[in-house]
Amino acid sequence: MAVAPATPTPRRVLIVGASGTIGRAALQALRRRGHEVVAFGRGAVPAGPPAAGLQWRQGQPDDAGSIARDGLRGERFDAIVSCLASRTGAPDDAWAIDHGAHRQLLQAARRAGVPQWVQLSAICVQKPRLAFQHAKRAFEAELQASDLDWTIVRPTAYFKSLSGQVERVRRGKPFLIFGDGRLTACKPIGDDDLADYLADCLHDATRRRRVLPIGGPGEAITPRQQGERLFQLLGRPPRFKSVPPALLAAIAAGLGAAARAWPPLQAKAEFARIGHYYATESMLVWDAAAGRYDAAATPSTGTRTLFDHYAALLRGDVRHERGEHAVF
Repeated sequence: MAVAPATPTPRRVLIVGASGTIGRAALQALRRRGHEVVAFGRGAVPAGPPAAGLQWRQGQPDDAGSIARDGLRGERFDAIVSCLASRTGAPDDAWAIDHGAHRQLLQAARRAGVPQWVQLSAICVQKPRLAFQHAKRAFEAELQASDLDWTIVRPTAYFKSLSGQVERVRRGKPFLIFGDGRLTACKPIGDDDLADYLADCLHDATRRRRVLPIGGPGEAITPRQQGERLFQLLGRPPRFKSVPPALLAAIAAGLGAAARAWPPLQAKAEFARIGHYYATESMLVWDAAAGRYDAAATPSTGTRTLFDHYAALLRGDVRHERGEHAVF
């Protein structure tokens, strides 16, 4: 990937969520542009000598006292970049992190006089039905009502979330699809392309006080097309196994009913609802007037495609841990 030139006016940036996949990429994109970066979060400070222009500060981003004491420390910051998100999407976690922690950070930023904020959100909040979507939307509204120069970036699907079947297909298993595999589509975006977009929001005045959906390069692709290309890369005829979306809906309904008697099942019911949502909703711009998703209206950026990523995974050039958000 080409090294981005330093911006004319390097800034001092506090980034939260820098331990996650997109957060790590965003941190490096900020550094490539010559910004002085302070990464604040729960994770342990990395061992070894500090890199030039980078500090790690350990603290609790959902605690106002820790934000002021351990994060901001009474110092001047030109901007906050947030890639912070709940790990699981479970209701309690979503409201604690996607809304609560961000609200604390925003209040601290306003008290400290931080003038700019770049927020990583998600395109699925256009049609919120899940707890984490409502939590993200609630914070977006508070950020938009603030006096900061804000930018909200809503990316489509990530490569990481669409790569869970690479290994199972390599082992000879069929590619799992919902329905016929054409129910949904997306424009996946790579970590580095999204990170560059986030970093460039700091100095691109046309992106300020705007909600910006963004996808990766090329046409929108369906799950069936993803599977077909994966088999092509492996030099094998495509094999699919269909899962009825109604099955996930039934599981979610059953768990939801059981959770009324036994509340610990609420999180499992929400995970089933999350699975059903992604099985039936496209990650593209939603045209409310027309009542449909619009691939042409979904902006594209970057150069790396999902199929480039599949090829790199198969070669062993890259690998990743998919963590809590894996569906397959």
